Amino acid sequence: MSSDAGEDHAPVEIDTETVSIARIYDFALGGKDNFAVDRAAAEEMMAVVPETMLLAKANRHFLRQAVRYLVGEAGIRQIIDIGSGLPTAGNVHEIAQEIAPETRVVYVDNDPIVLAHGRALLATNDRTAFLRADLREPDVIFSHPETERLIDRSEPFAVLLGGVLMHLEDEEDPEGVAADIRDRLPSGGYLLVSNTCDDGEPRAKALNRVFAEQGLGSRCFRTWDEQIRYFDGLELVEPGLVPHNQWRPGPDLPEPDNPVHSMHIGGVGRKP
Repeated sequence: MSSDAGEDHAPVEIDTETVSIARIYDFALGGKDNFAVDRAAAEEMMAVVPETMLLAKANRHFLRQAVRYLVGEAGIRQIIDIGSGLPTAGNVHEIAQEIAPETRVVYVDNDPIVLAHGRALLATNDRTAFLRADLREPDVIFSHPETERLIDRSEPFAVLLGGVLMHLEDEEDPEGVAADIRDRLPSGGYLLVSNTCDDGEPRAKALNRVFAEQGLGSRCFRTWDEQIRYFDGLELVEPGLVPHNQWRPGPDLPEPDNPVHSMHIGGVGRKP
């Protein structure tokens, strides 16, 4: 997972034998940019929690609703989406620029297939960029020429961490990573965080074991008390850090009353 942001134009090498969370997510959303190893991992997850794909769709719904809030209500015109995953219908820049065409978006992911597809998608959009870098190396992300081109750090901007901190082990210090990013926000900037959650449901622990067995992280299902710390020093936007079916749900939220929604939470915080 090391970054190679300085080698963005190197030939893309795709490992089709190792599970990729970006490609599992793509499969869950009905995409075609995934391989047998990813589909097999998704099947194992669904064997434990049949609604696993619903969690992925609900997370995407939350992200879209939050972007609509950030651009439409909070007036944000700059976004850095870290751990963005493969392009899909209703991408962050599409939603943001539909509301405010001048909005600038930097996508960041460490998966080479994401970089390849993202670059192709954004070839004609000069207000949007895609760079390959790692969440655990924020200096690389924030000093990258494309970030410096599109993001004026003296003005408010938002950082999206949708479903990415959950893949860090405790020794990789996800709280410290979140704090580093918070410290880079100017006054009026926003941080979005969403992750799977250990809500006390036994199936959450069982699904966490499957994630660990697939090499996706052994602490994917942290508790609400652990995850609220990602927002230390920020003002939480109502309704706070909650299951996705409770965060300003839109009419297209799938199965809004399904209790499995409690296993995935998200929130948005503003820096005073």
